[in-house]
Amino acid sequence: MNPKFSIITITFNSEKTVERTLKSVLGQTFKNFEYTIVDGASKDGTMDIVRKYEPLFGGRMKWKSEPDKGIYDAMNKGIMRSMGKIIGIVNSDDWLEPDAL
Repeated sequence: MNPKFSIITITFNSEKTVERTLKSVLGQTFKNFEYTIVDGASKDGTMDIVRKYEPLFGGRMKWKSEPDKGIYDAMNKGIMRSMGKIIGIVNSDDWLEPDAL
């Protein structure tokens, strides 16, 4: 079944803030979503944190870490990978309230 929501987070050297973002997506009360992380080849611990949380999403998270041409290029990559009927972007220094979806 296709997810109702696709949530995309763009990251680049976001180790100080991305964990709160991941926790907020993981804590959604509505579970019919997929989560895509598009990382711009971070040089800090961003991807270590993403990998730590990936198993907690039960197969609903996918990620890619590679150089990009900026934030809008990364957003477009995330959108192209999305399967949901509704697409939302949550920045790596932001969060969702538990009932946001």
